[in-house]
Amino acid sequence: QRQLVESGGGLVESGGSLKLSCTPSGRTFDNYERAWYRQAPGAPRKDREFVAAIDWSGETYYSTSVKGRFTISRDNAKNTVYLEMNDLNPADTAVYYCNANLGGATFWGQGTQVTVSS
Repeated sequence: QRQLVESGGGLVESGGSLKLSCTPSGRTFDNYERAWYRQAPGAPRKDREFVAAIDWSGETYYSTSVKGRFTISRDNAKNTVYLEMNDLNPADTAVYYCNANLGGATFWGQGTQVTVSS
């Protein structure tokens, strides 16, 4: 049973926006670093790409390819993490996975598909 559940994916035109959510199921992830990764169509799991992360203090980190377009945030009261994605382009097409990590304990969601049409 997945303990992280993503939502918010879908089909959007180039230049459009989407907001992803990652909600815990059955447990909390207090103090965990939370992150988003993505896996392009046909790519193996080992090529899953880091997108953005936010630590327990709210400090954020972004990959070069999304910096300035994507924003990661967290609502600690809801234990939920968001990824707001703007100015999307076809290269952003992928399955987006939510991640929680603390001291080597890592959890993944099942992924949500984001497709950007040109």
